[in-house]
Amino acid sequence: MSGLQPPRGTHDLIGDTMRRHHHVVETARSVLETYGFEEWSTPIFEDTRVFSRTLGETSDVVSKEMYTFEDRGGESITLRPENTASICRALVTNGLTQSLPQKAFYHGPMFRYERPQKGRYRQFHQIGAELLGAEGPLRDAEVITMAYDILKALGLSEHVVLELNTLGDIASRQAWREALVAYFRQHADALSEESRVRLEVNPLRILDSKSEQDRALLADAPAFADYLNDESRKFWDDLRSYLTAFGVEFVENPRIVRGLDYYSHTAFEFVTTKLGAQGTVLAGGRYEGLVEQMGGPAIPAIGWAGGIERLALLLEETPSVAAGIAIVPMGDEAVLKGASIVRSLREAGLRAEIETRGNMKKRMERVVKSGASHAVVLGDEELARGVVQLRDLGAREQQEVKMSDVAKALFDYKGLDLKNSRLRLSSQGLKKAWNPTENNLENEI
Repeated sequence: MSGLQPPRGTHDLIGDTMRRHHHVVETARSVLETYGFEEWSTPIFEDTRVFSRTLGETSDVVSKEMYTFEDRGGESITLRPENTASICRALVTNGLTQSLPQKAFYHGPMFRYERPQKGRYRQFHQIGAELLGAEGPLRDAEVITMAYDILKALGLSEHVVLELNTLGDIASRQAWREALVAYFRQHADALSEESRVRLEVNPLRILDSKSEQDRALLADAPAFADYLNDESRKFWDDLRSYLTAFGVEFVENPRIVRGLDYYSHTAFEFVTTKLGAQGTVLAGGRYEGLVEQMGGPAIPAIGWAGGIERLALLLEETPSVAAGIAIVPMGDEAVLKGASIVRSLREAGLRAEIETRGNMKKRMERVVKSGASHAVVLGDEELARGVVQLRDLGAREQQEVKMSDVAKALFDYKGLDLKNSRLRLSSQGLKKAWNPTENNLENEI
């Protein structure tokens, strides 16, 4: 068993990694709730048709990357490779198509069988949002601004750039598609083998090719701007005006495309240069036929998803852990009373632990190393008088407090916000403030 490792392309969320992951989710949650979005949670596996219908049978995700299997009942099941389709399925399944708009956000694991690399895993995690029933460009701009506000709250706004494009309506896109097909057919011999296949099944994806020989042809390819009809052009103009009004900067990137027909108008990506090849950290767009594919009515929507692992990698610092309270009892009777005290502190919403191993010096060394902000010390003498010694480890101060008043004393202590358990003193700072090797702690009870 000692040789067992996580499956290739997966990783454990422990310690600093988990703290970064949690920080991304909770920061996003706080912003999303200010926009009126509520959390939805869908199963991590679905009927395979949920994804094969919506992602396209010929897409790389469906043809190469999905984890699909037949369960014991003979049903084809797929671990979700993304969550937009599941959210739309949930909208229809739960009878919410007549109660619009619906503002949903989610977070959780997704699964794709692809080559693992920095910021890309086979089991990865996303946080995303979907505005179902999104009428007009104002809502698109608002949802993009919401994503920007999350990145700003994470301290990442200086590290990302918003790239924006329009896909127009169906009529505009069809006219452009026909012009692209005609152009690429004239240069079919110069296309890569993969793009020659795409030319027949999904020509828009040639624009996203990484092949140098394909990219050499793109400069002279028909520009979508030349095929926008009046309605699509107005939508595009209004979207950019609203983003400007919201104070969100962007650059236009006509190469951002979406290969499926139900995408329309808005497409966007927040990109960075700090993660190597994995430059996109959050991306989304407007879609207008996805709910129909789930058996519902025609409902316009806009959404986005961000990679939690990638966002966590961009954080400049690992979020610190809230400092706790250490109960340090000496003697069997003191341990019993300490159990009662630690229980009362936890019920008050404070992080608290009992330290019982070794002599006083060893215990205090571990307390300081743990990053605790305070120590509640009690021995036989304190028990006899019904008090404890409450030590502020950062300030190197100590006061005697009645056992019944420990929680109150901590809440009232100068400079501390214990009501929200947000004590954040680093363990390094505590070691400097109260070094057990420099103080004879054993003689202080």
